[in-house]
Amino acid sequence: MRLSRYFLPVLKENPAEAQIVSHRLMLRAGMIKQASAGIYSWLPLGFKVLRKIENIVHEEQARAGHMAMLMPTIQSADLWRESGRYDAYGEEMLRIKDRGGRDMLFTPTAEELITDIFRAHVSSYKDLPLTMYQIQWKFRDEIRPRFGVMRGREFLMKDGYNFDLTKEDALHSYHRHLVSYLRTYERMGLQAIPMRADSGPIGGEYTHEFLVLAETGESEVFYDSTVTDLTFGDREIDYDSHQECAAIMEEFTSRYARTDETHDEALFNEIPEERRRSARGIEVGQIFYFGTQYSEALGATVQVPEGKPVPVHMGSHGIGVSRLMGAIIEANHDDKGIIWPEGVTPYHAGIVNLKQGDAEADAACEKLYKSLTALGLEPLYDDRNERAGGKFATMDLIGLPWRITVGPRGLKNGVVELTSRRTGESEEMPPNKAVERIHQIYSGHHATEHVEMMAKRSFHTYI
Repeated sequence: MRLSRYFLPVLKENPAEAQIVSHRLMLRAGMIKQASAGIYSWLPLGFKVLRKIENIVHEEQARAGHMAMLMPTIQSADLWRESGRYDAYGEEMLRIKDRGGRDMLFTPTAEELITDIFRAHVSSYKDLPLTMYQIQWKFRDEIRPRFGVMRGREFLMKDGYNFDLTKEDALHSYHRHLVSYLRTYERMGLQAIPMRADSGPIGGEYTHEFLVLAETGESEVFYDSTVTDLTFGDREIDYDSHQECAAIMEEFTSRYARTDETHDEALFNEIPEERRRSARGIEVGQIFYFGTQYSEALGATVQVPEGKPVPVHMGSHGIGVSRLMGAIIEANHDDKGIIWPEGVTPYHAGIVNLKQGDAEADAACEKLYKSLTALGLEPLYDDRNERAGGKFATMDLIGLPWRITVGPRGLKNGVVELTSRRTGESEEMPPNKAVERIHQIYSGHHATEHVEMMAKRSFHTYI
């Protein structure tokens, strides 16, 4: 993408209404615009990152064997009356009527709707286990929406639901989801700690929240400092193995880590004092096992070999997709702007032309742009007729992980400058080497003759 053709309404000053870093930087970087309190339009740059986050969630759900679907945003109140939650849910639920006078609601969550789908189409234990999920817009009428996308009224959420024959099978689904979430967050450059939590209005016997530590977090959390040493890494997991998933669950949840609602001071004090920590955390996901609560209320049963119907065991699993963007920025920024992890960056690298209109510099930038594109990468080329300082400020603000700077002086020596946004370190190298280096970073493997050959071929194609 060429910046001269892109819609990127960056702001030089901090918006007065933005109270936290992520809200301020998303507004300044032209990623979102408020439509009304707690409701935002997603502008091209923000929408691009949102889709990157969403795609990672889809990929990891598919890896775990879960099936994507899509349910409506508007539900009938009748289902919620069946489950007993219509009046109990509270004022966060937006209740409306259609032109026929029927009570409807804008989806805050979808346990009732997915259970209705299940009971209409599944009747035998042979069809279990079953896990389906969606990524869909939700609405909760927060009394005081704030912090931008961190606590908005309209938000994009992944909500998944498992149906199992027994409690043991349902707990395997619970463990499997915890493992898939650990991998999901790490791919986004986040360390999200699973913490014992309160189930709230959804209910449930078991529940863990995933929290990213940040000063602006809405929850107070208490934890053993050794939990921050745990990483999932690139280990391969057999998601069908009850034993393997349970072992990882034990590894990541056996050390003390709780939200304020479930904090146990006596247990906390059993931890050596030098390892006790309290902090603020941003919730980015939650998993629940709630047994037969909804299946009994809504008649979701299956026939077992003995010939009798039994209610299925259920769980639900959510990830705040749009909220994640705010959490990523809170964990990855400096005083200049955002610092995107490679996994979710809107563009893989920025190209800055220091002297737009100079024939040699223009030609070199075009070659870099086309070479990176030919390798399946997405560069953002700042081809505007602006001063160099302004171009650097824009690149720092929007936070692309890598920047290639091209100028007449460097080109006389046959080099461009490759800069890491995270460390600020720069290195001069020939243009084809810069292309090769960027390709290696995103392909996730070390230099090979094939990579080097492809990078050189791609670059020289446009000379």
